[in-house]
Amino acid sequence: MHKAALTIDPAFRIAPVDRRLFGSFVEHMGRCVYTGIYEPGHPAADADGFRTDVAALVRELGVTTVRYPGGNFVSGYRWEDGVGPKEHRPVRRDLAWHSTETNRFGLDEFVRWARGLDIEPMMAVNLGTRGVQEALDLHEYANHPGGTALSDRRAANGAPEPHAIAMWCLGNEMDGPWQTGHKTAREYGRLAAETARAMRMAEPGLELVACGSSGRSMPTFGAWEAEVLDECYDLVDFVSLHAYYEEHDGDLGSFLASATDMDRFIEEVVATADHVAAKRKSAKRIMLSFDEWNVWYLSRFQAEQAARPRQDWPVAPRIIEDRYSAADAVVVGDMLISLLRHADRVTAASQAQLVNVIAPIMTEPGGPAWRQTTFHPFARTAEAARGDVLRVEPVCPDYDTERHGTAPLVSATATRDPETGRVALFAVNRSTEEPVELEADVRALGGAHAARALTLAEDDVYAVNTAEHPDRVVPRENKSVRLEGGRLAAVLPPVSWTVVRLDAARG
Repeated sequence: MHKAALTIDPAFRIAPVDRRLFGSFVEHMGRCVYTGIYEPGHPAADADGFRTDVAALVRELGVTTVRYPGGNFVSGYRWEDGVGPKEHRPVRRDLAWHSTETNRFGLDEFVRWARGLDIEPMMAVNLGTRGVQEALDLHEYANHPGGTALSDRRAANGAPEPHAIAMWCLGNEMDGPWQTGHKTAREYGRLAAETARAMRMAEPGLELVACGSSGRSMPTFGAWEAEVLDECYDLVDFVSLHAYYEEHDGDLGSFLASATDMDRFIEEVVATADHVAAKRKSAKRIMLSFDEWNVWYLSRFQAEQAARPRQDWPVAPRIIEDRYSAADAVVVGDMLISLLRHADRVTAASQAQLVNVIAPIMTEPGGPAWRQTTFHPFARTAEAARGDVLRVEPVCPDYDTERHGTAPLVSATATRDPETGRVALFAVNRSTEEPVELEADVRALGGAHAARALTLAEDDVYAVNTAEHPDRVVPRENKSVRLEGGRLAAVLPPVSWTVVRLDAARG
């Protein structure tokens, strides 16, 4: 059995846990909206057509923010199409996902759905095929109190109070050649600056997100961030990051080390942003919005798309409905550890997406909703991670991977709530074969007691949850956990994610 050791000490504080780290993403893509969160006529639908069974799972998941309406979709979207009487809303082509958009669900429905779940909306504006004026119009409709053409139109459409959206994404993945309206870094940076400046004239306190790279492997990565921020550094608050991971050719060891790539991505973007700050002699620090992240079997999707008839424009087609395994859930839990470890700079994140599309929640039209395997590490982390993130540095063996180089066998972080004294330790064993005996020195917590642990692990690491067997893969009590004399010990099975909860003295 491998061994690992770490220390949990309240003095090793990184930053507070920002609740926006537990955000999600709803895009007009596939069945995320239609037959996902919105399905009039479903037995569980409310008067607005929102599925209450899905809403209950969203509450359980612990989602705090939702980014909307895209994603690639936003770069061709006319927001006006999705407001007003539904019978007058136009049907449009969606070039991003080669489908037909009915516009039966739009901004007002989204905000009503989000506010009903105590979720903060995060709005994206179209800077692909549109620009400054359209962003201002959308802001006027959404946020202006009243007395203008567009704010009065919102009131006439049934929303007399402003939507009060605080966080706005200035476009989406504008570095990507696949994006409708793709731009160079200079072109986009200038447009982002112009849009940000105008939006701040309308409402100075907005929080604005500039598009960073759509992936660390992009050929323009690094240079893109530097050029974009050179144009808009003083006008934005965040730069975005997007990353997806999948298992390639049965290489489970590399897949389990995916979060090491996420760590490097974050640290490189921080370095680039701080380089721009240094050049400007600016004390301001740009925060990071990791507003797309997940496991996504992109290679599978690309093969399916290549075989799809291009003359068809279906409504809400079944696309990228990945069925997630226990191993996928462990990687998702590890990526959450990575986000928490960088809580000093990553202060917002959105797992993509919420329902049906590479999602923790699945539905069937007219039928049930259920939790995918990846639901569980997200929900448990959102629930347990409170207070401050603490720096923990596991001492453990390394292993070699083909895709990510050398990686530690154990990934871990911890949080502590100073008001209650409660501590949560999150740990992943990346070994594909051997358990790890983890020992944590918790003497600095001052009387830690009542340790409890849940572990997600399966003998069949490719086991999945289905509508027929929705609880095939769930976290289970880890009975190996022991706490004695200021020492915490637990056995982490191979390919596992674990959360250990400790009660300790308040401080």
